[in-house]
Amino acid sequence: MNITFRLETPDDHYAVEEMTRETFWQFWEENENLTLCNEHILVHKLRNVKALVPELNMVAETDGKIVGHVIYTKSWIEADDGKTYETLTFGPLTVMPEYQSRGIGRALLQHTFEKAKELGYRAVLIFGHPDYYTRVGFKHAADFGLTTTDGSTFDAFQVYELHEGALGGIKGKYHIDPVYMQLTDEETQKFDKRFPPKEPHKLTPIDVLINRLEPEAAEGLKAQGIKNLDFLKALSEREVAAFPGMNEKAIETVREIMKEYKFPWGTSPA
Repeated sequence: MNITFRLETPDDHYAVEEMTRETFWQFWEENENLTLCNEHILVHKLRNVKALVPELNMVAETDGKIVGHVIYTKSWIEADDGKTYETLTFGPLTVMPEYQSRGIGRALLQHTFEKAKELGYRAVLIFGHPDYYTRVGFKHAADFGLTTTDGSTFDAFQVYELHEGALGGIKGKYHIDPVYMQLTDEETQKFDKRFPPKEPHKLTPIDVLINRLEPEAAEGLKAQGIKNLDFLKALSEREVAAFPGMNEKAIETVREIMKEYKFPWGTSPA
């Protein structure tokens, strides 16, 4: 399969937003009343923020068809030494569902990383699936002494240095553009009316996993208060393995259940 990359143009906007919606529809976030996919409106909004890096707003094509997209914005580290260091973040990274597991996402990242390096950026920091992104070269932000603005860290918070030692000695708090935290249910629902109607995604209850685990592992998982596989998917294998009662047999069961329900998860290649 021949993959080419180019900058996104205004003529691509609707196609990219619809593809993003299709890709992330099954990964809705849960709240008290409803579940919403908002990645497509996020792409729409990111194109208009000052932090956008237009040189890194790119699509992947094969046979003249858009099959992938990634968008970058400037971010920064407020370091313990009192200085501010500019970095990048990206997301959503989108690959059309029927073209996934063909290396398109990885190739799109590698292409844009090279471009980012040429532009003089030092590192890319993201909040992304912890097991997938470590396979493409990301490392845990905690290993660099970096935290979120509230001082926390977790495996999904990750770093890719664009050249070796780019963040050497830089420790502090990480900041991203406020647009990522300003999406509302109301505007998302309104924006979603631009696209064909879709049936609501049904979250997969955690009981399908709990019922297959040994008692000790089942109790350890119940204690976490996780209600569905959709949320569990966002945790790394390392984080789940740290739950009480989780031994290698239990982790293998988690892998099996996740695969059965088509959730990419774990350190094993997809």
